[in-house]
Amino acid sequence: MPWSVLSAADPTPEQQQPVTFDEAAQKATNAASWVEQNWSTWLSVGLRILLIVVIAAVLRTVIRRSLTRLIARMNRSAQAVEGTPLGGLLVNAERRRQRSEAIGSVLRSVASFLILGTAALMVLGALNINLAPLLASAGVAGVALGFGARNLVTDFLSGVFMILEDQYGVGDNIDAGVASGEVIEVGLRVTKLRGDNGEIWYVRNGEIKRIGNLSQGWATAGIDVQVRPTEDLDRVRAVIVETAAVLAKDEPWNELLWGPVEVLGLDSVLLDSMVVRVSAKTMPGKALGVERELRWRIKQAFDRAGIRIVGGPAALGDETASADPTAGMAAPSALASPTSPQSLAASPIPPPATNLNK
Repeated sequence: MPWSVLSAADPTPEQQQPVTFDEAAQKATNAASWVEQNWSTWLSVGLRILLIVVIAAVLRTVIRRSLTRLIARMNRSAQAVEGTPLGGLLVNAERRRQRSEAIGSVLRSVASFLILGTAALMVLGALNINLAPLLASAGVAGVALGFGARNLVTDFLSGVFMILEDQYGVGDNIDAGVASGEVIEVGLRVTKLRGDNGEIWYVRNGEIKRIGNLSQGWATAGIDVQVRPTEDLDRVRAVIVETAAVLAKDEPWNELLWGPVEVLGLDSVLLDSMVVRVSAKTMPGKALGVERELRWRIKQAFDRAGIRIVGGPAALGDETASADPTAGMAAPSALASPTSPQSLAASPIPPPATNLNK
């Protein structure tokens, strides 16, 4: 009996009264009315989100394709001038292609980030989501990431400006302070250099404080010609100018020389030599080869002309100073005189006299 009373007071779900048809109809009517009241809002929000997504996708595609076409046009213009006299003064097509591709990649990434980020914020705003806490959290997270990855950000920004300003490129010979050598790869974070001994240096772009590019513009080939002070300077100049004129007409030196070889004049005058300074403007990175070839030809021309360089063999008929007769004589010595105090001190001590009477 008590159990039945308890069961009646607290019925189980199986014992609950079934929903009547009128109650179900009332609930359906309420749901339909709620949907009818809010469907316009849902449709408006959905269409707004769809429009934002479509516009962002179309804008991103148009901007990326425009950047790609611009980069391709830059590469075609660089290839058009390659091989012409103007192309020799400009950066080669491969370097310009690498630079334009790097710039295009950075611009496409920045455009995608800005467009998609703005579209995401607009979608959240259309959903009536409060963006203030989200933006505050993003700001705090950005500050934390900025402090933690400040070196990475510095390297990235330095790499972007290096590429935009064309400070150096692949194939250039540079002095980056921390390392020097030939550039074999330029990245947004790291620059790879090959040293003189074949080693590869990985230099972070943020660590490069100053750059000396030895492959841009033009280089200067300068040599010093040492001759004896008795040589005729006008004759020396004439031989050097003639030799340089022949060098400027021969292959491949006619392309490497970007200006006439100039005799600058006497760099120094000493008791046993005179130094004549010779200079020429050359293609970047080719100054050392031009200097070696110029020395080689000047030496051969001097030998044919009988011009003596410092340290060369003396010519026949030269008046040489007679040898000093005292050069082979030894300095006088105090031991040469037997009566000198030095000789007496160095003479052997005589043995003591013996007593013959004993």
